[in-house]
Amino acid sequence: MHLDVLDLRNFYYRTALGRVAQRGIRERVVELWPPMAGQTVAGFGFAVPLLRPYLAQSRRVIALMPAPQGVMPWPMGEANVSLLCEDSEWPLATGFVDRLILMHGLETSDNAAAVLEECFRVLGPGGRVLFIVPNRLGLWARGDGTPFGFGRPYSTGQIEAELKRHGFTPERAMTALFAPPSLNRFWLRTAGFWEWLGRAAPWLAGGVLMVEASKQVYAPTRGGLAAKVRRPLRALEGMPSPQPVPRLEQLAAFSGDNPPSLSALQPRYTPMRNSLYKNVEICGILDCEVAGPLLWTPQS
Repeated sequence: MHLDVLDLRNFYYRTALGRVAQRGIRERVVELWPPMAGQTVAGFGFAVPLLRPYLAQSRRVIALMPAPQGVMPWPMGEANVSLLCEDSEWPLATGFVDRLILMHGLETSDNAAAVLEECFRVLGPGGRVLFIVPNRLGLWARGDGTPFGFGRPYSTGQIEAELKRHGFTPERAMTALFAPPSLNRFWLRTAGFWEWLGRAAPWLAGGVLMVEASKQVYAPTRGGLAAKVRRPLRALEGMPSPQPVPRLEQLAAFSGDNPPSLSALQPRYTPMRNSLYKNVEICGILDCEVAGPLLWTPQS
């Protein structure tokens, strides 16, 4: 379940370890997505520590906080941009967001599928989303002293498979927080060095996993009458197809001794049938049903 917003706020803004984690993750986010003017940036969960660099240049910044977690006003001393919402119902229009960041919103949700569906809905075509989740191989997911020790940790294969099932295209994955989650002054002071070392040595397992994915909307394929059958069934092949013959040509081609009279050519309507169908008898020989104009064919 989601953590309490007060616990998250106290960790990131009132503890030294929380500030180290905030700084390490935010540097990687800004490196991936430099602030750009005219974009709509949103965050779900407790992503407000990562949204501050986008306040100045972005067209709009929105902080979505799940109802079980609670909400707090943010940023302090400025116009509030945070709001409370459900995991499956975000008060945003479809295709409204250009960049989306999730932290402490997916791994702690009781309905992760609904969260991913809402992410896909609010993201615009070509938009990108960044999922920040606990790394199953890292040290931060092995203890409950930090918010990354709660919820479900992921591996790279697990999170990418989950994203593909919901229509996302994984672009790249990386890790952060290579220093151990310790309050010891040595680890806190050398956290920047460990972050540099972790980037230089990809085989080191960071505490959090960061996966960037995009939303690709493909043009629909034409179907119906435009679809071509590769191997059609030739069930009616060989059967003669009727060809229309003008009525005047039929009368001119008649060479018999007793041509039919005009009254014989007039159609007789059958009361028990539809008015579009006509029942006609010609010279006591031909008895048929035809639709539309009556055509008479001479008998040899």
